[in-house]
Amino acid sequence: MMSGNAWVFGDHISSDAIIPARYLSNKDPRSWSPMVLADLRPEFAEMVGYGDFIVAGRNFGCGSAREQAPLSIKSAGVGAVIAHSFSRMFFRNAFNMGLLVFQCPEAAARVHDGDRLQVDPYKGLIEDLDQDRKFQAEPVDPFLADLVRSGGLMKKVAKKLAGR
Repeated sequence: MMSGNAWVFGDHISSDAIIPARYLSNKDPRSWSPMVLADLRPEFAEMVGYGDFIVAGRNFGCGSAREQAPLSIKSAGVGAVIAHSFSRMFFRNAFNMGLLVFQCPEAAARVHDGDRLQVDPYKGLIEDLDQDRKFQAEPVDPFLADLVRSGGLMKKVAKKLAGR
């Protein structure tokens, strides 16, 4: 079970809005954390709590297919992204980088900024504790959940090659 506060964003949040290319000259993902979503909400990176959730509208992660977008969100401590829909590449890159994402149009439309959420990734259950509402997302596929638990695709492969 995961819990945290909701940070609500709108539709068509591009990968460049998530982590602008001008910050990617440093290859260390931890250096990107203070810049996550800075052009949309300058206070986000400083105020987001470990395990909080980004809640967004349609087509989250659109634009370029850069894997730095989900990696920067994860590095900022975000527990998961809940959106009406995702760009196809962002969705896949998120799991490859070890970030949980949930497609749930109803939650995206009804959750308010700052609401306390509780999420069961294995059941796909999203609870808005402040509004006393429950939303059903698709449960995370066991293979993808294993990728996230492993820290992402590269870490999973490295562990497998090391015989662990």
